[in-house]
Amino acid sequence: MVRILIVDDQQLVRTGFRMILADETQFEVVAEAQDGSSAVKLATEVQPDVVLMDIRMPGGIDGIEATRRIVALPGNGKTKVLILTTFDLDEYVFDALRAGASGFLLKDVPAHHLISGIQIVADGDALLAPSITKRLIGEFAVPQPAAPLSGLTDLTARELEVFMLIARGQSNSEIAETLILGNNTIKTHVTRILAKLRARDRVHLVVMAYEAGVVKPGAGQE
Repeated sequence: MVRILIVDDQQLVRTGFRMILADETQFEVVAEAQDGSSAVKLATEVQPDVVLMDIRMPGGIDGIEATRRIVALPGNGKTKVLILTTFDLDEYVFDALRAGASGFLLKDVPAHHLISGIQIVADGDALLAPSITKRLIGEFAVPQPAAPLSGLTDLTARELEVFMLIARGQSNSEIAETLILGNNTIKTHVTRILAKLRARDRVHLVVMAYEAGVVKPGAGQE
């Protein structure tokens, strides 16, 4: 059972999501919040598996800060944050991903996309299509002073190649084609990279790569 916390300042939106999820036996909406402060409090109390988080909300704590606080909660090893946004290139999306979100969905996605998206994030993967990764990087990944990345030296030469291709927005199949390797081999490399760098998911790897200066904005982008 995937336990879900819905966070949005509009009651109509929260009700709509709750109705969509009501018929899905694998999901349970355990709480709703109308602002960031309440979201953090409820996440602490009910410890949901997935938080559907709106970005723009009134009050001192918006969706980005709420995401950062929820991900950083003591002992939090399972709660994933899925950002809800009105536009597919919301100016705050990259900041939300950097704060620890596992991906994002448009608020007007079809019901089956919402359902599958929640399941993907609950399973520990990242909901961010490679094409969207490339667009986000191009729009928001501005050059910053490189930050040391613990575990980078533990990567093998091949794992470093895979890591850099992930950072450039390539999917597993694209990486396999680029390196002339099988998909299962790439999956194994990705799993090892996640473990060595202690990354939450694929999105976290992209953020880490740019913050560490492993790749630069615009480098290798199509």
